[in-house]
Amino acid sequence: MTSGQDWVTIVTVSYNSESVLPVMLSSVPEGARVIIVDNASNDRALLHKIASQHGARVIEMERNAGFGVACNAGAAAAETEYLLFLNPDAALQPGALDALREAAGRHPAAAAFNPRITHEDGSVHFKRRSNLLPRRAWLPRGWPVQEGEVPVLVGSAIFMTKANFQAVGGFDPHIFLYYEDDDLSLRLRKEIGPLIFVPGAEVMHRGGASSARSVAVARIKGHHLGRSRVYAAVKHGVRWGRLAALRDAVLAALSPLVLVSARKRAKDWARLRATIRGCFNPTAD
Repeated sequence: MTSGQDWVTIVTVSYNSESVLPVMLSSVPEGARVIIVDNASNDRALLHKIASQHGARVIEMERNAGFGVACNAGAAAAETEYLLFLNPDAALQPGALDALREAAGRHPAAAAFNPRITHEDGSVHFKRRSNLLPRRAWLPRGWPVQEGEVPVLVGSAIFMTKANFQAVGGFDPHIFLYYEDDDLSLRLRKEIGPLIFVPGAEVMHRGGASSARSVAVARIKGHHLGRSRVYAAVKHGVRWGRLAALRDAVLAALSPLVLVSARKRAKDWARLRATIRGCFNPTAD
């Protein structure tokens, strides 16, 4: 194992994420390349200043094109064998990159990898299931402690070769936000090989800190949550996928919490409206 990290490019997407980016960038080992794809943030001058201080490259999108489209742009510009898609509100723990590369050597047939993603309180962020998969494909409850195959990846930190990413066409550009990692995971599993969880590589994820918390943002997130679920369910042929999405959206909108939280009300009602529209036209924005 070489001492430098010039074999990997970290691709991160920024949308007004200047408050959290310095922590993530400070966690990157010397030599690793970083590409920040900016989805039309308000203060690009500050973003460029932060990037310059940490030796990162910035790619500017003309508009907020969504997470997947931005990741695709970053991956296309990368010149290394490996890619790590990392949220701007995450931080690499010591040795994480080397541990991921070593896991890739142990699993040459694997399509992609997830590190152990933890929150500041010590809890683990892990997906054992997906609405796009049948229940028989879900993992048992609890968190795996050993390295092994998982049904779907968590999008906040995905490691793979650029060749594998290109082989499946990258992230689906029709998914603006939500389910883009589930969709990519299913295509990687089907077309290339298994998805591997690597507990020896750790990433700290603050979660929800990469964008502002407001009623307007909540409404936007709710819209894309509803729209993306229906679109992905139809794309992957999920049995009763539209009805399940509608059921869950209705239950969320009827929660008593919507009466006391303006943010939750905005998110859940926007989700319901988008889900209803998606049931009739899954490709509608």
